[in-house]
Order: sequence, then C-alpha cells, then structure tokens
Amino acid sequence: MIIINFKAYKEATGKRALSLAKSLEKEAKKHKIPLIICPQFTDIKEISKAVKIPVYAQHADPLESGAYTGFISMKSLKEAGAKGILLNHSEHRSKKLDLELLKRTINLAERLNLKTVVFARDIEEAKKIKKLNPRYLAIEPPELIGGKISVSEDKPELIKKSAKAIGKKLLVGAGIHKMEDVKVALELGASGVVVSSGIVKAKNPKKVLADLANGFR
Repeated sequence: MIIINFKAYKEATGKRALSLAKSLEKEAKKHKIPLIICPQFTDIKEISKAVKIPVYAQHADPLESGAYTGFISMKSLKEAGAKGILLNHSEHRSKKLDLELLKRTINLAERLNLKTVVFARDIEEAKKIKKLNPRYLAIEPPELIGGKISVSEDKPELIKKSAKAIGKKLLVGAGIHKMEDVKVALELGASGVVVSSGIVKAKNPKKVLADLANGFR
C-alpha cells in the first residue's frame, strides 16, 4: 500500500486537497494500488464523502467526547468519515515516547473500528510499539523526512532489520519519491510506503504516484 500524508502543505488544503484526493484516487485505481490519504482535519469530512479510498486523520487523542478544548476526539473523526489515524509521527509526538498514552489511544481506536498507523524513529522504538499491537508500524528516520535521499537509499539495513522484527505490519517512509525507493523497500521486507512532500509538493502528483506504483511490479 501507499499512504500519502497531506500534512499542512498549501498544495493540499481546502479545495486543493479535495482535487488532489480525487486525482490520486483515480490514478491508484488505474494501477490497482491500495491507497490511503491523510488530509488535514478540516478537510476529512468533505474528502471522505467524495472518494472511496480510506481517509485517515493525521493524529487523534484518546478521547471520545467531553470537555477537552483543543483536543481531537476519535469519535468526531469517525463521524467525519475517517477510517483510521496516524500516531506518534515525528512532527507530532511528545519529546519522550509515551507508551501508556499510545496504548490507550490504540485500544480506543480499535474499539471504535479505526485502524492505526504508529510511527517509530528507529528499530528500538518500533519493537516497543509492536507490543501495543497497532495495525501498521511505520519506520521513518526523522533526519530523512522531507529530504531528497530516501530511507531505501540511506538506510536499507534498517528496513531489513525492521522487517525481521516487525513482520508484515511494517511500512517505511522518509524521502520516498521514486519507483526504486518503493522497489527496494518491498524487496527488503516492507509491506508498503509512506509518502508526503514527494507527491503533495510535486508539479505532477499523478505522475509521481504512477512511478511509485511501478515499484510494486
């Protein structure tokens, strides 16, 4: 699978996010590649109504409803149409890995039938998170996020060791932007990739997605 994180890029906000979602869905269908998109919270409801591919939220708090000003409740995300959530991304996490918080969040997500993709910075962190039983576990070395050198190029051994430790739940990200990145990741044992700026900020996102899809062949 390919997960595309829209982050808060201006190229994927509001009407542009909706247009991008529709375009990427059409391209993914053409290449028969399972695709998940992760727009900003404010765009989830409209996008989830317009596309059939799964829409995930970029974060969630372990709350259903109540007096929680400024927090993102899972129940509201589910009602907006989200099918899953990203957790512990390097750009949205506590300074120290909070396993108890992650455990509560994952458990509540499962109870509400929301799938979880939990991010880890390295294999040591990934092994700890695996015990919490998320649906997917994504390895993303933070120093490579948003860069032009991918994890497949710079840290192939990390993917190989992570696949051995994590198994089929493993996804990889950071710097993924071309077919060879996907091909290497899969050959080393990953089940899919996480992409962001490589597609969202590209001049032709559909073309980049088509190129990445060829890595699955």
